[in-house]
Amino acid sequence: MNRPQTDFIVARSRAKYNEGYMPGFGNDFETEAEESALPIGQNSPQRCPYGLYAEQLSGTPFTAPRASNERTWLYRMRPSVQHISDMARIDLPHFRSAPTAGESGLPLAPMRWDPAPIPDDAGNWLAGIRTIATGGDVLTQVGYAIHTYAVTESMETELFYNADGEMLIVPEVGKLRFFTEMGVIDAAPGEIVVIPRGLKYKVLLNGDDKARGYICENYGGAFSLPERGPIGANCMANPRDFLTPVAAYEQRDGVPHRMTVKWCGQFHACEINHSPLDVVAWHGNYAPYKYNLRHYSPVGPVRNDHADPSIFTVLTAPSGEPGTANIDFVIFPPRWLVAENSFRPPWYHMNIMSEFMGLIEGVYDAKPEGFVPGGMSIHNMMLPHGPDADAFYAASLKELRPEKLDNTIAFMFETRFPQQLTRYAAGLPTLQVRYPDVWKPLRNHFDRDRPVWNGE
Repeated sequence: MNRPQTDFIVARSRAKYNEGYMPGFGNDFETEAEESALPIGQNSPQRCPYGLYAEQLSGTPFTAPRASNERTWLYRMRPSVQHISDMARIDLPHFRSAPTAGESGLPLAPMRWDPAPIPDDAGNWLAGIRTIATGGDVLTQVGYAIHTYAVTESMETELFYNADGEMLIVPEVGKLRFFTEMGVIDAAPGEIVVIPRGLKYKVLLNGDDKARGYICENYGGAFSLPERGPIGANCMANPRDFLTPVAAYEQRDGVPHRMTVKWCGQFHACEINHSPLDVVAWHGNYAPYKYNLRHYSPVGPVRNDHADPSIFTVLTAPSGEPGTANIDFVIFPPRWLVAENSFRPPWYHMNIMSEFMGLIEGVYDAKPEGFVPGGMSIHNMMLPHGPDADAFYAASLKELRPEKLDNTIAFMFETRFPQQLTRYAAGLPTLQVRYPDVWKPLRNHFDRDRPVWNGE
């Protein structure tokens, strides 16, 4: 329940940053937009305060273990059964679901794209989503889809919810406002937003006339914080830096609204005469949240060698096999490089996991040329990849000193599933068809009579 701020200076010092949000990851929150709207001591009283309806939203089966059980009780003006009357099939041809195997028609290769310009008529959130790659199968609730978005219009009276998966959103250009059933989340580049499956929301431009970014739609188990293992109790993404919105609602009766639902890869829509964002209070642990990537506390090698990228995992969505993720969300933030006598960029690599990379700002150290903010790359399972030739020679021959790697936020969606490219992604004019040429200048330096290579 929201309570008045105390007069303590310490409490006020955090109030501006947290205003409108509750800190913590996976907490059991309670919040009300009107005083005493939350029932006390029970979830479903005979008559709810203010004449509201009690409704439970469950993100896991009822019998899931307590530690992983996710559910929230909503207290709303109308129940959700009034949000899906007279549904009709609609088509959003660029918003795809897995599987999309074989449709791209492109030969096997590492792939990279320049940023796609934001069209002046990109439209709203739903119209502006473009699917790049998928893996798994939406019908069996395993795998994912990776999308980009471009937005030039707000969803004033249009709503959406995704029954297929939760959506992890990575803004790259422009600020957005996510008005959800459980409250309002404002997000800017450098932050991420996670919207659970089944949660209704609309997306508004928030002070900018256009926005662009990336989306990971996770069909599998919900994103959670990775285990730290020997790292211990601190660093990486700390739970206190995740922010969940306080309750907020709008009462718009008699105003036509359009509800769109994604269900088993298909889209259905209906017209209703009120806003469904009418939740006055709620309590539970199934809720949207945001996280500022600049708060990530990286750990890394302080003597020698380049560590595995898994040390930069922000969130992980589990699969049925321990240690093998349905999706990992990994970032490469500003950090110090201090490893001595070591090749500091990522090494050359072949991996059972598949990698989608994007760049939010600055430069990525392994690809200093040709990979810019808004761009993307796909390095699929068991396809070799690594630093381009210029990055290799620069890192191999430079004098090693402690170095601050700054002006960078890159990220990766890493998955156990092969990434199946869509026809749309294959046909983008921004596809760098000669991308593999970045490795052609690498030379054979082997000389059996010279065991120490001097860079010649």
